[in-house]
Amino acid sequence: MQEENLEAVMGLIIHGGNAKSNAMEAIQEAKNGDFTLADEKIKLAEESLVEAHHSQTGLLTKEAQGEHISLNLLTVHSQDHLMTSIAFTDLAKEIIDVYKKISA
Repeated sequence: MQEENLEAVMGLIIHGGNAKSNAMEAIQEAKNGDFTLADEKIKLAEESLVEAHHSQTGLLTKEAQGEHISLNLLTVHSQDHLMTSIAFTDLAKEIIDVYKKISA
């Protein structure tokens, strides 16, 4: 795998992981009643997802321009990591909303 493509794949994994971690922390903060911090953690998760999407867009652009991107386990893992992080962040927002309603 070319170094530039490896950097993009690792960007997906790193930023996706950061998003999931921040989303999990957001749930814990909401559970503890700190909704301000929960919202801040969700914002951080969303920012990490944007960074991950930038990495993904770079790979997709290269593929669309005719540059073959090798598919290996690391590439598949990075995409899986991103999709899981997106779903987890979306679910975290819903859980936080439930905690807010319970608290009110």
